[in-house]
Amino acid sequence: MQERADRPTPPRFAGRLRTSDESSRVTTFELFFDLVYVFAFTQVSGLMAETHSAWGILQAAIVLGLLWWTWVAYSWLGNQSPADQPVMRIGMSVAMIAVFVIALTVPEAYDDLPAGWHGPLVLAIAYTLVRLVHGALYVVAAGEDRALRRQVLVTVAVAMVPSAIALIIGALVGGPAQTWIWLGAFLYDFALTYASSRGGGNWRIYSAGHWAERHGLIIILALGESIVAIGVGVAQEPIDAAVILGAALAVTLSILLWWSYFGRAAAAGEHELERRTDAARAQLGINGYTYLPFALISGVILAALGVEEAMAHIGDVEPYGWFGAAVLSSGLALYIGATAVFLRVVGQRWSWVRVIAALALIALIPLLGAVAPIWALVVAAGVVAFALVIEAAAARD
Repeated sequence: MQERADRPTPPRFAGRLRTSDESSRVTTFELFFDLVYVFAFTQVSGLMAETHSAWGILQAAIVLGLLWWTWVAYSWLGNQSPADQPVMRIGMSVAMIAVFVIALTVPEAYDDLPAGWHGPLVLAIAYTLVRLVHGALYVVAAGEDRALRRQVLVTVAVAMVPSAIALIIGALVGGPAQTWIWLGAFLYDFALTYASSRGGGNWRIYSAGHWAERHGLIIILALGESIVAIGVGVAQEPIDAAVILGAALAVTLSILLWWSYFGRAAAAGEHELERRTDAARAQLGINGYTYLPFALISGVILAALGVEEAMAHIGDVEPYGWFGAAVLSSGLALYIGATAVFLRVVGQRWSWVRVIAALALIALIPLLGAVAPIWALVVAAGVVAFALVIEAAAARD
């Protein structure tokens, strides 16, 4: 893609904008920045596991949503101006520390531990700091692009600030009301940001290659959580045939999740981004890469929790149980279903085999809950593998 002739230039203290010859480069500092999310995803999975309930999953999903909203905000910023510049590095370093603080407080996001500072309030304030730093950096990176600067300021004023205030109020209120206030705050920010960005708004995606690569990498990091879950589930168990077989099945499941996105969807998305320009490209960035991947990340973390549950009892002959079956199947269904939607969003035909596989995984929850954990992994991996093989065979015809 050729660089636009009328492209605005940043002020001297902002550094340079991203250029067309950097189309496939994610900076090492961006990769470093993303590492805090590995720990954060693990903490969210732990919060889900702690309660073994739908309520706990809802609470964890809200925190995951806040974490995702911080990450995706900086992905837009990194595409506007490379992160390997002094102003960007300093600001993102502050944000990185604040995100790590959020991750540290996840276990007491709703139930403050004795002594120390008030956990929910610390989380809300750290989140607000991450978003404010992002807004300030984005205004600087916008340079002379008044339309982009106005878009950033409107989004901060209309969507971010009211949401952050609600999060702080919810943290102070505490109890069950906190969960509903935080859910409302997140959904408000989610919805108002989308409404203020209709038609692509005045957002810019200069480098399609950088954009697609950056979002692919965060999915890789989330898939890393599914690998970690395998080890966590059997960390204290002696190695035997059941453990090895269970690990093989669980790793195979992670590979299948990788295949379902990177085998076809990732390339299709990047191609469509390259094909589009200006507002149309920004709209695809919003729909396909800002909102939809939240379902992918959520699906991976839910499935990882299911894998951890299975591996913790991999040698048992007793039934897997409703909780493990529900999180494993719903997580896989959410991920596979989201990849089907993503393919459609980037201009491909509906992958009905993926849609059917997602529905089948939901329908199989009672069966998975009634069989031993190792057989639950066999069935889950079999459904996903069958769908992807059928799709690949159809594509060759």
